[in-house]
Amino acid sequence: MRRGLIIMHTGDGKGKTTAALGLAIRAWGAGLKVLILQFIKGGRRSGELAALDALGIEVRQMGRGFTNTGALDEHKAAAKAAFESARKEILSGAWDLIILDEINCAAKIGLLSAAEVLELITIRPPQMHLVFTGRDALPELIDAADLVTEMKLIKHPFQNGVAAQAGIEF
Repeated sequence: MRRGLIIMHTGDGKGKTTAALGLAIRAWGAGLKVLILQFIKGGRRSGELAALDALGIEVRQMGRGFTNTGALDEHKAAAKAAFESARKEILSGAWDLIILDEINCAAKIGLLSAAEVLELITIRPPQMHLVFTGRDALPELIDAADLVTEMKLIKHPFQNGVAAQAGIEF
């Protein structure tokens, strides 16, 4: 019997979501049913979404975009809706792997509580894998994970005035 893992990608470096999407593709290729719920991202189509659509991997952008724009209560309502969707899908047992993209950020800035995020771990079927991404993972979430990877920023082209590029940044 498969043992579901709690996998965490955090840190200030680039590649957290990218690593999770690579895992989604690997899981899909092995015949696992994969769902991706995005807690912050929303309203912007990025290159990876077209590829995931072509494979038939479901991605739900449930956020309102950058949290430094718009009303905080709108971001909080969107995060709560994403949480409820995650809760429902976890309890459904329909998925082998669910990626909760940017949920760490949602918890860090108070859109969700650590207790709510930890609840998602406790209610999951034992064979289900959950992946948490986002900067600044709370210590209690790190403690609850089976695998934690920290992406560390060493150097980024943005620091030298190079703007984000389609196919690389989004």
